[in-house]
Amino acid sequence: MRTFFLILGLILTSLLGILLWNTYRFDSKQVKDVPPAEAVAVSDSVIQHLSQAIQFRTVSYQDAELTDTTQFEKFISYLETTFPLVHARLKREKINQYALLFEWKGSDTSLKPILMMGHYDVVPVIQGTERMWKKAPFAGIIEDGFVYGRGTLDDKSTVMGLLEAAELLLKQNYQPKRTLYFSFGHDEEVSGLRGGQALAQTLEKRGVQLEMVIDEGGTIKTDGVAGLNQSVALIGIAEKGYTSVEITARGEGGHSSMPPKNTSIGLLATALDKLQQNPFKSSLGGTVGEMLRYLGPEMPFAQKMAIANQWLLEPILIQSFGATNSGAASTQTTIAPTILKAGIKDNVLPIDATAIVNFRILPGDSVQGVINHIKKVIDNQEIEVKSLEVFDTEPSPVSSPETETFQILHRTIKSCYPEVLVSPYLVLGATDARYYRKLSENVYRFTPYQLDEEDLKRPHGTNERIQIDTYKAMIQFYVTLFKNTTM
Repeated sequence: MRTFFLILGLILTSLLGILLWNTYRFDSKQVKDVPPAEAVAVSDSVIQHLSQAIQFRTVSYQDAELTDTTQFEKFISYLETTFPLVHARLKREKINQYALLFEWKGSDTSLKPILMMGHYDVVPVIQGTERMWKKAPFAGIIEDGFVYGRGTLDDKSTVMGLLEAAELLLKQNYQPKRTLYFSFGHDEEVSGLRGGQALAQTLEKRGVQLEMVIDEGGTIKTDGVAGLNQSVALIGIAEKGYTSVEITARGEGGHSSMPPKNTSIGLLATALDKLQQNPFKSSLGGTVGEMLRYLGPEMPFAQKMAIANQWLLEPILIQSFGATNSGAASTQTTIAPTILKAGIKDNVLPIDATAIVNFRILPGDSVQGVINHIKKVIDNQEIEVKSLEVFDTEPSPVSSPETETFQILHRTIKSCYPEVLVSPYLVLGATDARYYRKLSENVYRFTPYQLDEEDLKRPHGTNERIQIDTYKAMIQFYVTLFKNTTM
C-alpha cells in the first residue's frame, strides 16, 4: 500500500509539473511596441453626413415588392454629392443597379488588391415597436453624443466611414501602392444574392485575386469576454454555415374524438425532442482554439492554466462555454426549431405536421452532415427530412491568424486602440464575406465599433445608435488601415 501511494504521489507531482510547465510556456500573442497611429483631423461634418445617410430608408424586405428602390437610388446620389473626390478619382460600377464597386488604382499593379466591404441596406423596424424607440429610427437624430437610427451600427456607418477615410486621403493627394476595392452590397439583410454575391462573381470573372478581404462581423467588446474585463477586439476568421430543414410527419387524420396511437403532431414532437436531446458534438478546435490561444495568456492564472492544458481539461472548458448561449454556439452546430405548421381546426387531426429547423453549422461540419445527423437521431423512416436549399451555405474556410495580413490588421488595431486585446473569433451569423472564399484565403470580419453587451442588442433591435467618438475613431482607423495595407 505504501508503494501505491508513493507511485500515486509521483504521478500527481509529475502531472502538476506538466500543467505548470505548459502554463509557463503559454506566451502572449499580443503584438508589442506598436507606435501610435498618426493623428487624423476628422471634422464634425462626418457626423452630419452619417445623420443624413440614416434618413434614407434603404430597407431590404424578403418580399422584394415591398422594397422602395427609390430610396436606394437617392442614397447612391447622396454618396455622389457627399464624396466628390471618391467619385472623380476612383472607378465606380453599379452591379444589378444598386450594388456598388469602387476601384482605387494602386501605383504597383503587381501587388494583389485589398477589398473592404460593407452594406447599406437595413432591416425593417418591426411593426408595433416604433413606440419603443427613444428617437425616430429614420430621423438620424444627433443628441447626447450619439447618432440615432437604423443603420448606425448595421451597416451604413461602415460604408460611410470607409468613404470618409478615402475622401480625406484624396484631399491630401494620397495614392495607395496597392489597389483598394470597396464593395458595398444593397441586399445583405436578405441573403446578398444580387449584391454581395454578384459583386464577388464580377471580380471572380475578371480573374481578380485579393490579398485580403475585410467585412463586418467582429467588434471591440468594451466590457470584455468571459474571464477578462479588458476591451477585446474580436476579428472574425470564419463564419458558420447555414441551412434550414423541413421535417414532416404524416398521420391518419380524422376526428379528434378517436385519435390513433401516433398522431402526426405527436410523431413530429417526438422527432424534435430527440433532435434537441442529441446535439452536435462540441469542440474547442479551429476558431475557438485560436481565440483561446490569443486570450488565454491574458487571463488570471487558473483560467490560463486550464486553457494551456486543453489536452486534459477540454471537457471542463466546453462546459464553461456552454454556460451562455453565445458560448455554446461557438463550440457546436446549433439546432433551432423556428416554424411549426399543423392543423386547421381544434377537433380535426391533421394529416401532415411540419417543422422548419434552422442550423448554424460549425466549420468542420457540413450541410450534408446536418441532414445525416437528423436522420440518424430521429431514426424513423416515416418522417421526411428535406433541406429547403434556399440559403444553404457551407461553413466558411478558417482564415489563419498567423498570416502577415492578419498581423497588419492586429497592429493597426493596437496603434489606434492601444489598450485593447486582439483575438480571432467565430462569427455566429452570416455576412457577405462568405461569397469571397474563392478570391482570397485571408477573409476577416471586423468593424471597430466600441460596444458593450447592452449595445450588442441594438443592431436589428430598438434604439440603434453609434457614439460620435466611436464613429470618428472608426474613420481614423480606416485611414490608418488603408496606409498600412497599401504600403
